[in-house]
Amino acid sequence: MKFLKMDAALLLLLQLLFSSATAKIGYFWHITDIHYDVNYTINGDSRRMCWRHEPGSGGGGSGGGGTGASRRPAGRFGDHSCDSPWGLVESAARAMKSKHGDNIEFVLWTGDDIAHVNDEHLSTDKVLMVMQNLTDLLRHTFSSQFVFPVLGNHDFYPQNQLPPRRHPTYKRVADMWRHWLPTEAIDSFEKGGYYTIEQKVRRLRLVALNTNLYYKANRQTAGGGGYGGHHHGERRGYGISGSGGGQHGGGSERLLMDEEEDDPAGQWRWLEGVLEKSLRNRETVYLVGHVPPGVDERRPNSMASGAFKERFNRRYLRLVRKYSQVIVGQFFGHHHSDSFRVIYSDRGQPISWMFMAPSVTPWRTPSGANNPGLRLYKFDTDTGQVLDYVQYFLNLSSANHRDHAEWQLEYNLTSLYGLPNVSAASLHELAETFRSGPTVDTSATASFYGLGGYGGYSSNGGWGSSAVPLPVVSPMLGVDLFERYYRANSVGYHHGSSWGMCNAHCRRGHYCSITRVDYAAFRDCMEADLSDGRAGCVRPIPLLLWALSGFLLILLRR
Repeated sequence: MKFLKMDAALLLLLQLLFSSATAKIGYFWHITDIHYDVNYTINGDSRRMCWRHEPGSGGGGSGGGGTGASRRPAGRFGDHSCDSPWGLVESAARAMKSKHGDNIEFVLWTGDDIAHVNDEHLSTDKVLMVMQNLTDLLRHTFSSQFVFPVLGNHDFYPQNQLPPRRHPTYKRVADMWRHWLPTEAIDSFEKGGYYTIEQKVRRLRLVALNTNLYYKANRQTAGGGGYGGHHHGERRGYGISGSGGGQHGGGSERLLMDEEEDDPAGQWRWLEGVLEKSLRNRETVYLVGHVPPGVDERRPNSMASGAFKERFNRRYLRLVRKYSQVIVGQFFGHHHSDSFRVIYSDRGQPISWMFMAPSVTPWRTPSGANNPGLRLYKFDTDTGQVLDYVQYFLNLSSANHRDHAEWQLEYNLTSLYGLPNVSAASLHELAETFRSGPTVDTSATASFYGLGGYGGYSSNGGWGSSAVPLPVVSPMLGVDLFERYYRANSVGYHHGSSWGMCNAHCRRGHYCSITRVDYAAFRDCMEADLSDGRAGCVRPIPLLLWALSGFLLILLRR
């Protein structure tokens, strides 16, 4: 019986490989967490969000990484203690256009456009002005393509407090994005900041979620297991009028509050209806949002780093498990880091994945800093199957020193990790290699990052060629894939000797965050002995099968 199961698995892998060889290839960009700061100036104080410091002003920052640092000039393209200046934002748009601007299907823009500043420096009009500037930039950059945006927790005033009902801000943002969204999408966006894009010819459906409704810091939906946390160390003390906790008179009002707490803006009911329709129509689905479920991999010691309220986190996972056969991709931002997650069935089988793209802003969160990043996905336009992605980055210190922003290729997903395909099974196997400590052969990783081209993708922006061809890397070849992942996690900000900063507990935090999106399972994982195979998931896909599929992929690429 086991041999029959193995044969079936091999057949599935072969089907995936051959279908990718005949797929209709398309591309889409993912840009997230721009955090454009209109007050950034090169004459600003890096200790105060790179704002021009006026004596007695106190600065406008929100608890960023500049605290306690010595004053230094701010760079033209940004600073790791500050949010994005216009020069950085504009350079990112130019890079997207020049590297792959015309032959793309769409752009995913997953929110957080506003700088990390206190509410006293903001207003609804100021927030919408920044969003309008970025909308105009992307509309000009991609004049012939659709951009599909979602709201971030900062894209509202007061920040984080996105309401679970119709609101004038939802209406104003919907009007701003009307040239990208059809009438049906506008209607649902005005209701609660979410929408779906149904393609008439292709099977792929995009579902844009307002996951900020489930965010712990959102006191407008406090009934979902609320937590008074603040994103990325924002200052406390702002007042939220009408945010719950007051006295309510009438039963109908109380009933409405209960419904909003259980299903903010009716998004859960709407989402399940969309997924059920996709299942009936044999569509495939991308779920797109800003705040992701699960725990921030760079803050494993703090359960406050779990972004969703716990019961909403469980509900999201139940839906993904129920409709995993139609959900072929999940795309988020928010953490500013480069990572991924694997979701498992109740029996422990890997059934779905999500990618968290890194931010454009280099701002140092309590979790750490990063270089600015942009991501280009390669996918099958008929089925939505993601085939690969390329991560671009800007070396911020070099750009400021040279006074020129040169966005470079950082890595190609399948070549960096030796993946035979992009699937929950292959990402599960990758994550399992993170459980062990460093191997002896770290030279392979160091030499990998010394190459000018990253295998499978050429530096001039096209798949299928490389200045230095790289072999598919198997976890059995003695290469510590976690070191590659850890450098990519900060978009190349951690390099050289700083790699060693991720000790065994740090490694465990990444592994548990990736493989345990459920909070209770994450806590158990952090307390478990990872050297014990029982700490892993039930019935993992054999490594030999993974290696064999990689070998078959090499043959197909020849």
